[in-house]
Amino acid sequence: MKSKVFIDGAEGTTGLQLRTRLSAHKEVEILDIAEDKRKDPDERRKLINKSDITFLCLPDAAAKEAVSLADDKVRIIDASTAHRTAEGWAYGFPELSREHRRAIETGKRIANPGCHATGFIAAVYPLIKLGIALRDYPFCCHSITGYSGGGKKMIAQYEDPLRPAEFDSPRQYGLSLSHKHLPEMQAVTGISEPPVFNPIVADFYSGMAVSVPLHKRLLDKDISAAGIAEELAEFYRESELISVKPAPESGFLPANGISKTCRLEIYVFGGDERITVTSVFDNLGKGASGAAVQNMNIALGLPETAYLSEGDLLL
Repeated sequence: MKSKVFIDGAEGTTGLQLRTRLSAHKEVEILDIAEDKRKDPDERRKLINKSDITFLCLPDAAAKEAVSLADDKVRIIDASTAHRTAEGWAYGFPELSREHRRAIETGKRIANPGCHATGFIAAVYPLIKLGIALRDYPFCCHSITGYSGGGKKMIAQYEDPLRPAEFDSPRQYGLSLSHKHLPEMQAVTGISEPPVFNPIVADFYSGMAVSVPLHKRLLDKDISAAGIAEELAEFYRESELISVKPAPESGFLPANGISKTCRLEIYVFGGDERITVTSVFDNLGKGASGAAVQNMNIALGLPETAYLSEGDLLL
C-alpha cells in the first residue's frame, strides 16, 4: 500500500521541487489541497492528519502552526528553520552517525537541514568527531550558491531581462553575520562558537560550493590535506550520496558541477600550512527537497536513495 504524503506549502520553490520528485515516486500518494483552501487551517488539519507523512515547506511561524495541527501519529518533515535545533526533533542528516539515522528511522518529527548548513556540517562534523579539530577551533565558512536558494522572488529578480547590472556579479549577503543557519551549524557540529559565515549568491540557477578554510597549526592533529581527505573518505565510506573526490584537473571547482543531483562531493585542497575543505552539491537537491525525500525514504523503511538518482528526477 502506498504511503500518503501531504506537502503544506507546495507553491514555493522547495515545495514545487518536492512535488516534482514525489510525483515520480511509486511508493507514495500525494494528497492535494484545493487552491482556494491552501491557507484554510481546517482543510490543512484534515489533510495533515490524513497523511502518513507531511512535509512543511513554509515560513517558520507557519511551520510551527502546522505542527500544532498534527496528531502525534503523523510524521512531520519540516523544511523550514523552525525546528532544526528544537528538542525532540531528529536532525535529518543520516550520514553523520548511526544515532542520527536511527532518530530519522523512528522519529515522528524530522527537521530537514538548511542548504548552507549542509555543506558546513558535512565538512566540520567529521573534523570534530575524528579529533582533527577541537570544538573551539575558530571556524570560518564561505558559501556560494545559485539564486534559486532565494525562492521565487529572487528567481524572478535574476531572470528579469531588465535587472540591474549588480546582478551580473556575485553578491555577498548576510552582512550582519547573523544568518539563520548559524544555530544549526553550531549545534549539530558541537563547536563552541558559530563560524564567521560569508554567504554569496551568484548568477546561476542551482548548485553550491561551501568552503571551510583551515590553518594546520591550529588543528589538534598533525595532518596534511591528503590525510584529511583520507579520513573524510573513510568517515563517509558507507554513504550512498556523499563522497570525497580528487581535485579537478582543470584547477577550477564549479559550484554547479553536480546540479540536479542529490549527491554531495567533498574536496580537500591545500599545502603544508593552509587547507580548505569544500562541499559541492545542489542547494535544491541534497540541500533541500532531495534531502527531504531521502529522510522520507528512511522513515518509511525504503532504500534511502529510492527515486533520487539522476534518472529518476524530472527537473
